Amino acid sequence: MASTPTTASSWLQPFLKILDLEETHDFNDTAVMGGLDKFVQLWSKDMAGQASNVRLARRLLASSYAGLSAEERQTWAKQWRGILASGEEAQPPSASQKKTRKPPSARSAVPSPAPARTQRSKSQDDAKPARRDTRRPPASLTVDEPVDRLRGVDTKLSARLGKLDVTTIRDLLYLFPRRHLDYSQATKIADLEPGQECTVVATVWEAHEVSRGPKGKRKDTEAVLSDDTGNIRAVWFGQRYLARTLKPNSRVAISGKATVFGGQLVFQSPEYELLNESQAAIHTGRLVPVYPLTEGLTGRNVRRLAWQALQEWLGGVEELLPQDLLDRVGLMPLQKAIQQAHYPDDADSWAGARRRLAFDELVTLQLAVLSRRDEQQHDINGVAIHADKQVMDGFYDSLPFDLTGAQKRCLGEIFGDMEKGTPPMNRLLQGEVGSGKTVVALAALLAVAAAGYQGALMVPTEVLAEQHFQTITKLLGGLANPVREDNLVTVYVEPLARPVSVGLLTGSTKAARKRELTKMAAAGTMDILIGTHALIQQAVSLPRLALAVADEQHRFGVLQRSALRQKSQVPPHTLIMSATPIPRTLSLTIFGDLDISNLDELPAGRQEISTRWLPPERRQAAYGFVRKEVQAGRQGFIICPLVEESESIQTKAATEEYQRLSQDVFPELRLGLLHGRMPAKDKDRVMRQFRDGELDLLISTPVVEVGIDVANATVMMIEGADRFGLAQLHQFRGRVGRGEHKSYCLLLCDSPSEVARERLSALERIHDGFELAEVDLELRGPGDFFGTRQSGLPNLRMAKLSDRELLELARTEAARIREEDPDLSAPQHTPLAAQVARFLQVVTDENS
Repeated sequence: MASTPTTASSWLQPFLKILDLEETHDFNDTAVMGGLDKFVQLWSKDMAGQASNVRLARRLLASSYAGLSAEERQTWAKQWRGILASGEEAQPPSASQKKTRKPPSARSAVPSPAPARTQRSKSQDDAKPARRDTRRPPASLTVDEPVDRLRGVDTKLSARLGKLDVTTIRDLLYLFPRRHLDYSQATKIADLEPGQECTVVATVWEAHEVSRGPKGKRKDTEAVLSDDTGNIRAVWFGQRYLARTLKPNSRVAISGKATVFGGQLVFQSPEYELLNESQAAIHTGRLVPVYPLTEGLTGRNVRRLAWQALQEWLGGVEELLPQDLLDRVGLMPLQKAIQQAHYPDDADSWAGARRRLAFDELVTLQLAVLSRRDEQQHDINGVAIHADKQVMDGFYDSLPFDLTGAQKRCLGEIFGDMEKGTPPMNRLLQGEVGSGKTVVALAALLAVAAAGYQGALMVPTEVLAEQHFQTITKLLGGLANPVREDNLVTVYVEPLARPVSVGLLTGSTKAARKRELTKMAAAGTMDILIGTHALIQQAVSLPRLALAVADEQHRFGVLQRSALRQKSQVPPHTLIMSATPIPRTLSLTIFGDLDISNLDELPAGRQEISTRWLPPERRQAAYGFVRKEVQAGRQGFIICPLVEESESIQTKAATEEYQRLSQDVFPELRLGLLHGRMPAKDKDRVMRQFRDGELDLLISTPVVEVGIDVANATVMMIEGADRFGLAQLHQFRGRVGRGEHKSYCLLLCDSPSEVARERLSALERIHDGFELAEVDLELRGPGDFFGTRQSGLPNLRMAKLSDRELLELARTEAARIREEDPDLSAPQHTPLAAQVARFLQVVTDENS
């Protein structure tokens, strides 16, 4: 039975990504941990069901990828790409299936006719407009018209484009290629080399239809092409119409890689283009764009549509930047940049286009962030909180440790903001795991409670909420003996001559206790309320809320934090905590709307975690080390590799790894499994079991990054470590070393790239999170600090936040624009203002 669209999408894109990785690695079977056969075994039923010819798909699935040679694996991958591209299996032609008429020898005289008139193909992919000058859209229409305004875009195709976030013609113009294939160099047939990308301009000698497959159902096209140096055969799988399109004596350009089959060179499903002086080449003979695709979309189709949009609608794109800025910075005009980004004349033209478009993105980002900051601060009156010195000194003296210099500095910055009152504080407190963020947040919450107001702390999981509740009540316990009830603790604070109450509210809080806690909160007698998303439910009211703290901010969208702020009658101060240190360049870009406090000093006695990168042949030794730690009474984590972005594949891989480790590697130990698709209740249960010592090892997907503190955990083993960024690896490492025992981090990966080797070596020698963040930004870019979408930052198509020089230039020019025209109301800034508005709308939509 065929798979549902949801099932297909869950494996299809990862599988195509794996095939791309295999091609990059010369088909050495390293794209998937444990080999590609492991992926196929997990999804074989869905893969067979998605193919139109189930029998032949199953034959492919039955072959062991690991047992094939590199050349056979290449053929296997091409066959699968053929299946997924056309719904049919792709199979090289067999000599026994068809006797091809012998072509003329290389020395034969081949007619060289005038270019033939192009026959319109039955395939939409081949329809393309004649070359002509760019013009504006039809009267009264703009580039923000729906994409179905383009010829050939029906409802079905429009829905497929929607999966690529292309709903308007503007979206299509800004759907930039992932890369370009260099088909610009024409090669004579006699000079062809196997496996080299090239373009051949030739005359069609003959083309005919060939029947293949069960009962001859699949119809391919075979053609013999000639130039003045020789002849070559080309085959297009499942494209029978080409037999009628490729007329004898017509001129054609084909681009791709020639492969050896049956002892002869042959092109298999190359890109092709009939040569006609009135039409521009878009598939061959140039730098050809490779666009992101989704199921049901072909590269030819997207190129055809992008070309149509460029030729007929690009003139409707308004220049965003004033001419004096373009001259000052040395940027090409916007319309030219968009054209060259899609179809560049050469590599230098593409580089110039990327620089211009990246600059636009960064300037827009800066202006949007500053605009959001102004909105948050404009005419908003907050409440002024003056920290009671006697209360705070008593709290500091009661702590079993001394505050670090960084903690004291951050508290000074927070209290300075809260004392001003207007506008309310909007501050990011960042520091790596173990830097003491909780104590700083508690001091701020206590200051608010001492002033007669309420404070709230929102965290992403129930276990983290319980952990904060226990930590905070323990730290407050030094002031006086706390009175403990279920989910409620009161501590008498002598200078106030009254108790301070701390409550815990989560989704699993019992109904009776929840009613009591919400009643106290609504009455204003609950001083500090800790909880999960339950805090932003309508039933919860905090009328005197003066400080809202959000821990692990990238787990909450902008609107969730906004919902917490709206619980109060007066806009509260906001403190966001993050355990992922961010380089200054990046933080000013993404969090330009926040003031930033850095906890860049670890408390005394915090141990350094021994970190080692191990090659695959040392895996058994690593398992032995983990077993030794458990036998000594300790616990450990094993992180499953990040295969790709699909959570469903991630879950299957983690489940498979958990079963393998439980049965084959650690059968005598108690193992638990944690992954992102588990219900919150089950996830919390497993984390509690691990925290309470009922499990020896926790097998987890990367969800453990924001995990619980387990003092007894001493070993962190990370599989596929090369697939993570330094910031995330450092987060994993911070899950151990929380207690008195020596702790270790083991990094395993099979065949890391040169950049990955640099990254892992940096993690071995560097233990400071801020220094690692700078290294990660240099080596890998910003993707792993929060992930662009999680941070409320739309996907940057051309800009890299590691482009420091361009970023600083964009920031300088954005500041100049704001100084001259704060509201972007001047006529020369109208297009730029519209671009900023579109950007902010995307931010809002992605965080809804």
